[in-house]
Amino acid sequence: KPGEQKHPKEPSSLQCMHLAVVACGDRLEETLIMLKSAVLFSNRRLCFHIFAEDSLKPEFEKKLKEWPSSYTKKFESNFYPITFSVGNAQEWKKLFKPCAAQRLFLPVILKDVDSLLYVDTDVLFLRPIDDIWHLLRDFNSTQLAAMAPEHEIPKIGWYSRFARHPYYGSTGLNSGVMLMNLTRIRSTHFKNSLIPGGLTWEEMLYPLYQKYKNYITWGDQDLLNIIFYFNPECLYVFPCQWNYRPDHCMYGSNCRGAEEEGVSILHGNRGVYHDDKQPTFRALYEVIRDFPFEDNLFQSLYYPLQSKFLDTVHTLCGRIPQVFLKQIEKTMKKVYENRVIVYLGANHKY
Repeated sequence: KPGEQKHPKEPSSLQCMHLAVVACGDRLEETLIMLKSAVLFSNRRLCFHIFAEDSLKPEFEKKLKEWPSSYTKKFESNFYPITFSVGNAQEWKKLFKPCAAQRLFLPVILKDVDSLLYVDTDVLFLRPIDDIWHLLRDFNSTQLAAMAPEHEIPKIGWYSRFARHPYYGSTGLNSGVMLMNLTRIRSTHFKNSLIPGGLTWEEMLYPLYQKYKNYITWGDQDLLNIIFYFNPECLYVFPCQWNYRPDHCMYGSNCRGAEEEGVSILHGNRGVYHDDKQPTFRALYEVIRDFPFEDNLFQSLYYPLQSKFLDTVHTLCGRIPQVFLKQIEKTMKKVYENRVIVYLGANHKY
């Protein structure tokens, strides 16, 4: 398009939205369902960066190849072993959950990637990734990453009640969905509590961990909170509908953005896709998991979802079904309209 500038290091970056995930242990299926939700609704091409234990890589490759070609042509997948460039690899691996600390090293490993969306394996996209990717344009000159608050209300927030280390803002940050301008992260010197002159991202990670390791509970998320406590001008805060968790509906509905717009990205943390504690979250996961790729979205995804939701209206999160359904309905209408237009265009000569 006229007037668009391409990043010199990565000419394809305008065509490709980069999505990174770290999968270890029993997270294969969850990760595949997350990637499926990304591919179902995205408009532009996706580049997946999958960090996984060696034993999982062949399984990922096999499963992704089983998807129909109409979808596999929408993405490319890159695989990486779990590696930590500084400090003790065993220590990093034991931090919080296996391999979770890998996300801290993405700016160091993906040297040729300009910008990236990192998500946890237990995330589901209910609208095109394109929409969160566009938030990169909203960064001001000092912002280099975006996350949502850990909580909306300080009096019931974890950090505001229990944290023994510095954290961002009044309620801390949740790192399950993190949009990053890696080029800026690599070129910035970060203020910190270690030395007055500032440190690069890679220089800072291990000393910071050593200083606070006896005080952190949530592993790498706590380290990110500490980093952005000292560097608040580097962070763009996006609203809760981009990282919607059970906490947003368990204690009454406390995510206004989701009430107005619907949930954009669902984050089923604490294993809620796999137990009976939050049936609304589980319903969404199962319906996307079971959706046959080439079927009609309304018939095989939206209607089953509506009927599953009827069984959850007695639960805390099920009382507000419109919050979960609003955005996905809008998204499916758009996808359906786009396909009809493409189909008509291919079958009519004007």
